[in-house]
Amino acid sequence: MNRALIIFLMLAVTVMSPLSAATQSARETLIRNATILTAANGTLENSDILIQNGKIAKIGKNLKAGANAVVVDATGKFVTPGIIDCHSHSMLDAINEGSLSVTSMTGVRDALNPKDITIYRALASGVTAANLLHGSANSIGGKNVVVKFKWGHPVEDYPIQDAPAGIKFALGENPKRTHGTVQAGQTPRYPRTRMGVMETIRDAFLRARDYKRSWDDFKAGKTKIEPRRDLELEPLVEVIEGKRLVHAHGYRSDEHLNLLKIADEFGFRVATLQHGLEAYKIAPEIAKRGTGVSIFTDYWSYKFEAYDTIPYNAYILWKAGVVVSINSDDDERMRRLNIDAAKVMRYGGVPEQDALRMITLNPAKQLGIDKRTGSIEVGKDADLVIWNGHPFSVYSRPEMTFIEGDVYFDRAKDIAQRTVLEKERQELEKLDVNKPANGGGTTPNRVPSERRISDRDDADQEGLTGDNK
Repeated sequence: MNRALIIFLMLAVTVMSPLSAATQSARETLIRNATILTAANGTLENSDILIQNGKIAKIGKNLKAGANAVVVDATGKFVTPGIIDCHSHSMLDAINEGSLSVTSMTGVRDALNPKDITIYRALASGVTAANLLHGSANSIGGKNVVVKFKWGHPVEDYPIQDAPAGIKFALGENPKRTHGTVQAGQTPRYPRTRMGVMETIRDAFLRARDYKRSWDDFKAGKTKIEPRRDLELEPLVEVIEGKRLVHAHGYRSDEHLNLLKIADEFGFRVATLQHGLEAYKIAPEIAKRGTGVSIFTDYWSYKFEAYDTIPYNAYILWKAGVVVSINSDDDERMRRLNIDAAKVMRYGGVPEQDALRMITLNPAKQLGIDKRTGSIEVGKDADLVIWNGHPFSVYSRPEMTFIEGDVYFDRAKDIAQRTVLEKERQELEKLDVNKPANGGGTTPNRVPSERRISDRDDADQEGLTGDNK
């Protein structure tokens, strides 16, 4: 075994250090004497949560646990459901398949990277689950995957198995290549206009409807020849049949309304309008269709189609009866979703519990996982966060993050281990045969913490400058 391989294996051990995995796997845990923000049934003062076999077993005062239970004293602290990010591209090694306008045959499940340090940082910020989406280079992009951030586990443990399937759509500047470049002699990819984006989506559903009809006729015995499978159209048939959720990137209200009308035509419901910075303009139309909106609280004007929003967007949508969630679309912004939720109390006076729901129960509803997570209720998964103060305070931070009853982040253990990890890092750097003479370590192929280009950036949508979203 050569020296370089030894160094690689040692680095792998460092990445998967004890804090990588659940730091405790007790089958019974009692969190005592906390202020519990349930996101479902109000706030409970000086109350306990009993966790058994990964589920919330009891909620109340003076609860009892078995002799072998782990007891966490949360006096003076707050407990919330785990934060759920309804629009993320974290832990993905690839974002866009930009060669075609419709790439519904692809899926980000094939691009998951369980060693992305963003996962651990998300847990340190109280985020327990996320909707991982394909990028926005396509009018119809790839299939999504909904995960729980089980840092240190094999990649198979991340997807939530009973989460409804979904797919990413995109409208506006990105799929029409507003910011893309075309090489000399290269034919621009269709579409190049907003009306072309809508035509591309409608054409795909016309083809999917015909494809579905051919299979229905075959199964009914009307035809004898079995149709050829089409991996592009199968996910769209699932959309028509209500078996796959549509999450649609877009900014302008006219485009989102056009998509809602296409959905009406083909008999399906759009699950979420993503970004939706102008969604307040068509709030009644969104509400009557039961479509959700997943937004930024107060982030706009980063490109022309993102100019016309207001900080009261969430309030107006909430007042109209729309299920609203607040997302990050960014590895770093994910770490401050609790503060983004607090802002809707300032801009419109949304009640505290409804504001909290916008980062917990509401995204769970939009993703179809609210029966198991998103609020603190008996029988649900024990996806919980213990905060040292009220989660809407800029001075508060998570102290422990649980997923299904296991601790995936423990701030006290993290701090205690930093000295050990720094010493281990120094020892590894001494063994680095490729270390530059002027100091420092070798540059990895991909720095996990580097900022990824997000859906909202004016980036080269041809994929020439990085992973565009």
